[in-house]
Amino acid sequence: MSDRILIDGAAARLKWLCLTMLIWALLGCDSPQPAGAVRSPEPVDHAGADEHEEDHAEEDHAEEDHAEEEVSVVLLSTAQQEAAGIRSEILSPRMLEVAVRAPGEVRLNAYATYQVTPRIRAQVVERHVELGEAVSEGQPLVTLSSVEMAEAQGTLVVSEREWARVRELGREVVSDRRYIEAQVDAQQARARVSAFGMADEQIEALVNSDNASLAHGEFTLLATFAGTVVRDEFIIGESIEPGRVLFEVTDESTLWVEARLPAQQAAGVHVGSPARVNAAGDWIDGYVVQAFHALDESTRTLPVRVQIPNEGDELHPGMFVDSFIMEEEPEIALAVPESAVFRDAEGDWRVFLVNDEGGFEPAEVTLERTEAGYAVIGGIAPGVRIVVEGGFYLQSEYAKTGFNIHNH
Repeated sequence: MSDRILIDGAAARLKWLCLTMLIWALLGCDSPQPAGAVRSPEPVDHAGADEHEEDHAEEDHAEEDHAEEEVSVVLLSTAQQEAAGIRSEILSPRMLEVAVRAPGEVRLNAYATYQVTPRIRAQVVERHVELGEAVSEGQPLVTLSSVEMAEAQGTLVVSEREWARVRELGREVVSDRRYIEAQVDAQQARARVSAFGMADEQIEALVNSDNASLAHGEFTLLATFAGTVVRDEFIIGESIEPGRVLFEVTDESTLWVEARLPAQQAAGVHVGSPARVNAAGDWIDGYVVQAFHALDESTRTLPVRVQIPNEGDELHPGMFVDSFIMEEEPEIALAVPESAVFRDAEGDWRVFLVNDEGGFEPAEVTLERTEAGYAVIGGIAPGVRIVVEGGFYLQSEYAKTGFNIHNH
């Protein structure tokens, strides 16, 4: 009886073990190990694992390359481009001149400036123009009154009438001496009032008038040539001494920039040398009109004057600017205006290209150096169309897309 029970128990355990192994096999698991047994490590297929990792690495690189190839494009209408001042040109090598850089100060063009001063003691009667006003040639500026002028005008009236009488009588009636004396007196009287400041038109009006009371000593100073009043330091009724500057008038269409160069740098600078001036970010082309030959005793520098246009009246005397004076032989370089190059958020230098569809997309370049407003660049081939003005507007529009070209 006991033997039967043992046999039945062993059979039951065997049946349970087989059922357990079948369940584990269906679940894809390893067979259960007896307690205390040591499971041998299964061999690892390293070659297969490496291939698997390489496949994943290639996929990651492919995704990164694909991300790098993606470039966001800025699209603008023609009206938007005009409003933003966008201008482009074909990128090509250009002649780039090496320049000497020096700080400069804007000054009046002395050759296009004049001062209005009385030549005799006088009193201001009336002002005809004000500070900052544009005047034309021959325009009245100020009316003065002078005792000396009144005497000179009286003498002119008398001498002119005497000369007219003698001339009418002729040499047959009056002696040669009297004829010449009358002529000389009239000429000297005319020269005197002219030297005192009367214009030719005023003299003729006084001489041709039958009213002798017009010799009251008043006279008007006129503008020598067209320009702008930049100085008028007087008041009505003020007594003015000879030589006192009442007005300073200048033609501001051209100005001078005085730059001071060390002697060794000024050696290659001469009259006529091309120059560029940077005034508040705007570049203006000019040329050297004067190169001093004596050093400034206090600064030990050599002053050089550059003449620049000022048609828009944007520059005024006293402003400080950066001047670049060309002194060496020009070189051929792949250069663009500095406004065409900008830094992105990662600190890299970029330009905007115009694609075939008219869109704008950034391209990375290397900035080798800057020279007188131009940037010498590399990393890009000539022949593409590049934006030279309006790049900062495109950069802001590009930033709105949220696209990061580095995929960071």
